[in-house]
Amino acid sequence: MTSRLLVVGLGNLPYPSTRHSVGHVIVDALAARFGIHMNMSRTMGGFIGHSDVLFSDDTVSLTLFKPKPLMNITGPSVASVLRNTVKLPTSVIVVHDSLDHKVKVLSVKLGGSANGHNGVRSVINALGANADFYRFRIGIGRDRAVDPAEYVLSNMPLDELLHWNGVGLDRVCDELGKIASRNRAA
Repeated sequence: MTSRLLVVGLGNLPYPSTRHSVGHVIVDALAARFGIHMNMSRTMGGFIGHSDVLFSDDTVSLTLFKPKPLMNITGPSVASVLRNTVKLPTSVIVVHDSLDHKVKVLSVKLGGSANGHNGVRSVINALGANADFYRFRIGIGRDRAVDPAEYVLSNMPLDELLHWNGVGLDRVCDELGKIASRNRAA
């Protein structure tokens, strides 16, 4: 049986290369790696693409989604895509920035609170307080000399962009493969 995964990249479309939009950066990198064409869907409220892809030796039905609404109100569009694709929250991976993790670090978490991230909070609320989805918390670090709102909206340095299009993306794919295997076994 083929596993189904929905990868949602949180970000703000008007600010494509900022630290806050690292989720969009990673979804774009996944689309490029697997040759998935992303199209704007008014029904779903964002850019969506789908293909069967290979992780290790497993074929996975992979849907990628970049919500159009600004991050803090993105939950309803994510809930809509979930209902129309994978159906189960445990098949959803929300990729978002994390000030609490070091730069270039990927931290994987299933369930739990939003940890102060308004985009994740919006998704949890839209799913009826169901937080049983995966989070790929992408470390963007923190500059204590700069206001956090200003910091997350600053452009991501080139070395970080390259990382999430290279070795960082390899790690993302490894983790997606593990989740697909767990879901198939469940």
